[in-house]
Amino acid sequence: MKSQEIRSKFLEFFKEKDHKIVASAPMVVKDDPTLMFTNAGMNQFKEFFLGNTEPKSSRVTDSQKCLRVSGKHNDLEEVGKDTYHHTMFEMLGNWSFGDYFKKEAIEWGWEFLVDVCKIDKDSLYVTVFEGSRDADKLEQDTEALNLWKNIVPESQILFGNKKDNFWEMGDQGPCGPCSEIHVDIRSAAEKAKVSGASLVNQDHPQVVEIWNLVFMQYNRKANGQLESLPAKHVDTGMGFERLCMVMQNVQSNYDTDVFTPIIREIEAITNSTYAKDEKIDIAIRVIADHIRAVSFSIADGQLPSNTGAGYVIRRILRRAIRYGFTFLDTKEPFMYRLVKVLCDSMGAAFPELKSQRQLIENVIKEEEHSFLKTLDQGLVLLDTIISNANSKEIDGRKAFELYDTYGFPIDLTALILNERGLSLDEKGFDVAMQEQKKRSRSASEISKEDWTVLLNDSEQEFVGYDTLEANVKLVKYRKVTSKKDGEQYQLVFNLTPFYAEGGGQVGDKGYLEQSNGNVVYVLDTKRENNEIIHFTKDLPANRTEVYKAVVDEKQRRRTEANHTATHLLHQALREVLGTHVEQKGSAVHSKYLRFDFSHFSKVSSDELREVENYVNSRIEGNLALEEGRNIPMQQAIDQGAMALFGEKYGDAVRTIRFGQSIELCGGTHVKSTGDIWHFKIKSEGAVASGIRRIEAITSDAVKDFYSENNQKLSQVKDILNNAKDPVKAVTALQEENAKLKKEIEGLLKDKAKNLKGDLLNEIKTINGIDFLAKKVDLDASGIKDLSFEMGSNKENLFLLLAAENDGKALLSCYISKELVASKELSAVIVVRELGKYIQGGGGGQPFFATAGGKNPGGIAEAVEKAQGYLV
Repeated sequence: MKSQEIRSKFLEFFKEKDHKIVASAPMVVKDDPTLMFTNAGMNQFKEFFLGNTEPKSSRVTDSQKCLRVSGKHNDLEEVGKDTYHHTMFEMLGNWSFGDYFKKEAIEWGWEFLVDVCKIDKDSLYVTVFEGSRDADKLEQDTEALNLWKNIVPESQILFGNKKDNFWEMGDQGPCGPCSEIHVDIRSAAEKAKVSGASLVNQDHPQVVEIWNLVFMQYNRKANGQLESLPAKHVDTGMGFERLCMVMQNVQSNYDTDVFTPIIREIEAITNSTYAKDEKIDIAIRVIADHIRAVSFSIADGQLPSNTGAGYVIRRILRRAIRYGFTFLDTKEPFMYRLVKVLCDSMGAAFPELKSQRQLIENVIKEEEHSFLKTLDQGLVLLDTIISNANSKEIDGRKAFELYDTYGFPIDLTALILNERGLSLDEKGFDVAMQEQKKRSRSASEISKEDWTVLLNDSEQEFVGYDTLEANVKLVKYRKVTSKKDGEQYQLVFNLTPFYAEGGGQVGDKGYLEQSNGNVVYVLDTKRENNEIIHFTKDLPANRTEVYKAVVDEKQRRRTEANHTATHLLHQALREVLGTHVEQKGSAVHSKYLRFDFSHFSKVSSDELREVENYVNSRIEGNLALEEGRNIPMQQAIDQGAMALFGEKYGDAVRTIRFGQSIELCGGTHVKSTGDIWHFKIKSEGAVASGIRRIEAITSDAVKDFYSENNQKLSQVKDILNNAKDPVKAVTALQEENAKLKKEIEGLLKDKAKNLKGDLLNEIKTINGIDFLAKKVDLDASGIKDLSFEMGSNKENLFLLLAAENDGKALLSCYISKELVASKELSAVIVVRELGKYIQGGGGGQPFFATAGGKNPGGIAEAVEKAQGYLV
């Protein structure tokens, strides 16, 4: 069976068992502060397990995109080294929300594998939870054991400990005992020598877990205790790639048609061969795996960046690039060329890959360019560290600085050192790494107490579309402590007018008024597990009374104006630039809005002006809000509503229409566009390759903007002696300034020419090299011109020129290219090392580099030390 057929067989099997087939949730999680990525199929159903929301279907099945590279479930460093771990993978799953339980899950799991997939039942082993003697004091799962005994011989039933057979998503949340199904795909001869039962959960590449049947019946609380969930559920997860391996009768996930097209393309691009050399094989597996993880993440709206989820994606991509750089000799971007093959093989099941292909390719190519430059710079810096070393062992802290500050991979550092007969102080590196992790943890550490429940209310209604005030009751609360925010409380009400952060829009602020007249201020509002959580510094004194919840109207109205403006901006960009424009992110605050969109060139001034005019014409038209609530998803799409990639929509959605602009949106908006008053673009620029960003303001912020600009214009007029035409006056000053600048440049060039003859006479020969180090009275441009002119006269020149300009120090080093090659000299290393005397640093190329510093008093010593590079 081909992989696409295998996926379809699974979904159809459970559809026949009355399961509803649902779409995969985005791999990047946006509304759960406890997760960055979907790491298991159950993530999108967590609110059902906790009893916060009533599911519309009690039985569902899906193929979920998952990413395991952070937190408790982190397989990143294993990927490539073995043949069965992955970063991004598909998890086939079937779910029961308070419907069937262990009996059906076990019987159907066996039926699908043995009767549908025709897997030899003698090659399958099952595990059962043996119980635990720790603080949880959990009993053996005898129910599952007895069910399995009716299906398989006891010799194929194994007991597993808490690590293997008690599934927990994280430190808190739904959990329960599980039964794993393992498959032994070894040859008959190997099976005869060693029993498969002895290899289960022993990391054997051909005896692997294929399906995990989790019986969700507990919730792990913040204090570590287990409590029973309101209902019992089934949560199963089967590794799609592993199932394909079994069904296609191959010995590795990478030998299935999920990966072979990508591997063949890597071989063609890099002129390498798979399955011949272990180091090359690992590199190819890493690249084949990581291109999937990165491509799907970008398609779901997460671009590589320096923080949060974006940093994880960048780390995955860079891991693949350095494996190619180190083992496949790829010195130019190549991974972006794999995206087409990925789209061809997986685009039918995941159409977002095809629709986002150009964006994915551009972003990856730009990231490759950037990181390859980093590797080049890192090699120069590593050379400096090596040349300054006093022993054969390189300081681990220096290596960590190279890794932490410049992103240079530590394993590449170790490899280069080994090639040069040096070693790395790994202990020093590890100590520096742990110190940084400790600092990072302490800065972001959050402790949460368990919820104190006052009312049993599973549905918290949001009434904030229609009112900014409501009488509310406290359902539950808990205390949260963090280093950043100190001690806070999180409150959940039976209903609320406060909008929870989501869809780019910030959460509402406001206050709770108590019966005694005292108020508790709401600092922020967020959503977690489909609950609206209000953040406060204090708890209400009486927690059982009815409070008056009041939203900060001024902030809400400003935020609404900005949110509606993003919709109009989206429409304007598609009208002016083309329908290829798609929203790639937004931030809607009360003071400004930020809008990211796909476009592959800079937006011109004329185009920006046209976009701005388009939006303002809609504002002047005072278009009324047409809102549709609980509209069937397909009906909304048929009406022309735009759905955003990376967003998870339910069966029923909310539509927002202003004239011809119609989008799916859960945020709050103005009643008519005239309430926005005016729209003004403040900036436009690149965020990543193929992604542009516009920052803009509306309403009161525009009034403040024009008021401030008017004040500045008055000041400029005063400076220009109240010129009638300030633009003409400034233009005249610019022309005069350009003329004077040109005259000065000419004088400096003449000065440099006169100086050149004197300096050539001062050159002395040291060990066969023409050498001169001297302080001169020139600017940076003059020194550069002079250096290259002198270099054209001397083919064997080592020149260091220093200068003081505007209280700052400057060093410039020129080394003839012949010397760079024959004597292994580097101007970059020279200026970096001498730069410490002027309290500065710099860079450049091996034959010419400059450094700037804030200590002109160190120039003399730097000039004096330059000669040391030749003796």
